[in-house]
Amino acid sequence: MRLALVYARAMTLELLRYPSFSVPTLAFPSVFFLLFVTSRGDRNATLLVASFAGFAVLAVAFFQFGVGIAAERDSPWERYLRTLPVRTSVRFGARVLSGAAFGLASAVLVAVTGVATTDAHLSGTRWAALALALVLGAVPFGLLGIALGYWASPRGALPAANVLYLVLSFAGGLWTTPAHLPSGLVSASAWIPTRRFGNVLWGAAQGDLWRPRDWALLLAWTAGFGALAAWGYARDEGRRYR
Repeated sequence: MRLALVYARAMTLELLRYPSFSVPTLAFPSVFFLLFVTSRGDRNATLLVASFAGFAVLAVAFFQFGVGIAAERDSPWERYLRTLPVRTSVRFGARVLSGAAFGLASAVLVAVTGVATTDAHLSGTRWAALALALVLGAVPFGLLGIALGYWASPRGALPAANVLYLVLSFAGGLWTTPAHLPSGLVSASAWIPTRRFGNVLWGAAQGDLWRPRDWALLLAWTAGFGALAAWGYARDEGRRYR
């Protein structure tokens, strides 16, 4: 665990030194919130603050993990790291911890923007529940981002990340809440991981964090994405070091 924390700290500091990455990653969800929620004066502002906080976490999962890993795979530094006696779980854990720091920071900006520009309001207990839901619910998407990074080519990772990010966010109801999704998408949406993530976030905002079915399905997606990420890592390692 200590090694994962050290690696996560180094990774986070490295990313902070690149404002071209850190500033858009942190600010983009808040800008979307201003465009899609504040400008319309939406009555569901409190629920949408929770939604866009989740949207912020997804941005980190797909771009910090997916695009970042794909770009790093051919670098000399990455090749050196692969020669060190460090378990795959330590490297994955460090990336998830680093991503959690960025994701929570971006989610805090969304919350501040929402409270400042709408009538969104949560008690201290519900803010804490929402933060916990963000941290736990983000794990499967962090693993999906890692899988994307090891399966996609460096050139293909960015467009793939954009498609996944926007399609999953919309289909999961994170932009509008499920009540405003197209009728043909509502039933299919129930099986999409972002919909279950949204359910957890909305539940936290309404004082009902622990919804067994939502957490069970998120756990199933976590196992699947984790296996896909580990497989992609082993496949990439086998190609480079055989």
